[in-house]
Amino acid sequence: MAGGFAELPVHRYNAAMRYHAKQGGRTKRLPTEQRNAASRNLDRMTAREIVVLMNREDRKVARAVGREIPAIARAVDAIVRGILKGGRLFYVGAGSSGRMGVLDAAECKPTFGVSPKLVQALIAGGRRAVTGAVEGSEDSVRNAERELRERKLTRNDIVVAITASGTTPYVVAAVNYARGHGAMTVAITSNRHTPAARPAKIVIAPKVGPEVVTGSTRLKSGTVQKMVLNMLSTAAMARLGHVYENLMLDLALTNQKLNDRGLRILAEASGKKLSAAEHALRAAGHNMRAALVILKLGVDAREAKRLLARAGGNLRKALGE
Repeated sequence: MAGGFAELPVHRYNAAMRYHAKQGGRTKRLPTEQRNAASRNLDRMTAREIVVLMNREDRKVARAVGREIPAIARAVDAIVRGILKGGRLFYVGAGSSGRMGVLDAAECKPTFGVSPKLVQALIAGGRRAVTGAVEGSEDSVRNAERELRERKLTRNDIVVAITASGTTPYVVAAVNYARGHGAMTVAITSNRHTPAARPAKIVIAPKVGPEVVTGSTRLKSGTVQKMVLNMLSTAAMARLGHVYENLMLDLALTNQKLNDRGLRILAEASGKKLSAAEHALRAAGHNMRAALVILKLGVDAREAKRLLARAGGNLRKALGE
């Protein structure tokens, strides 16, 4: 064990982790598992004192993420490169970390109009784990490998491991499997020198320190994960052309609220009236990109779609911008 259990083959990882826990547990030395001196008397604090303390601790999160900007930017560039080559983005996590991945993946389709297959989330325990605990699921190495194998992982895919502790066997196995199959690997963790981080090509490890409730990594560590995932998906989709300026041009117009939002976006982007935006959107078959080309270039729907097709869907290019 002198060289660290991250160097063990994946199939031996579970046994090593259990043995290590019996010896006192390496995880106990992780910053996120230590006690927070400021919250030692949490159960005796007033409601105001508790929320003031939590707010003070949460202020550390944005600063910690800021220090990881270079790594986050590299991860965005890697995601864009992979997707342009036909790859997909996979989030892999367990428990609260897995749910963060599920949430971000689920929001990509309605926000950016991409296929649900482009951004996928794997959570230990499957769908049942989204709303409840599935006992033992995060310790399953075989499940992680099987789930990535079933999705026919390729060298163009990107696997983002999400684990606050950095020791979750399910997540570690996914990173090792992805690396072994030539896929790009990214780790988001609150503890840098851990089994999930070591095999990852890019490590994003904001240091947030001990939690207000010892070991409850749904707090600062969870907030870090949410912030980083927001950055990864939003920046990648912007670079891939799924926004125009800072406007959602590919949002799914699935209800009246979103339809009204789409009209306001078209009016804002084109400088035209809402009535003109509504007419263009109807003429374009509710295709937001085509509708904007109609509004900005004064062409009909057929020509707008032809320009977009010739530009490979690139809205800026279709508009001559």
